[in-house]
Amino acid sequence: MQLISNKKGFTLIEIMVVIVILALLAALVGPKLMGRTDDAKITDARVQIKNIETALKLYKLDNGSYPSTEQGLGALVAKPTVGVIPKSYKDGGYLESKKVPKDPWGNDYLYVSPGEHGDYDLFSYGSDGAKGGEGKNVDITSWDTK
Repeated sequence: MQLISNKKGFTLIEIMVVIVILALLAALVGPKLMGRTDDAKITDARVQIKNIETALKLYKLDNGSYPSTEQGLGALVAKPTVGVIPKSYKDGGYLESKKVPKDPWGNDYLYVSPGEHGDYDLFSYGSDGAKGGEGKNVDITSWDTK
């Protein structure tokens, strides 16, 4: 009498080969994905600056001028109480989120009006939080968005 063996499954060697292949893939792909977070944050900062610029333009359209440096970006979410008080301030402010966003590194965007590069300068000092820098430490500015 012959016994029929229906044992199905993976051998230890097959499992080890799969683990080695997965480890090789993780070693090759992992570093490439990790380096992209800085690029994503820079892109996010540029998008946020464009959104804030849109709100600034709507503010100017309603009120005839941009908020002053003293009023700052807070003027986009609450009617200013200092400087020239806007007469036609939009109920609810000019930013949908009802708050001024922080840059992707958790710092406040910097705003100067009038600016050196136009009616206003809007910028972030990037990941290092200091003026100047290259690569991941580059400053992201409203006058030089690519």
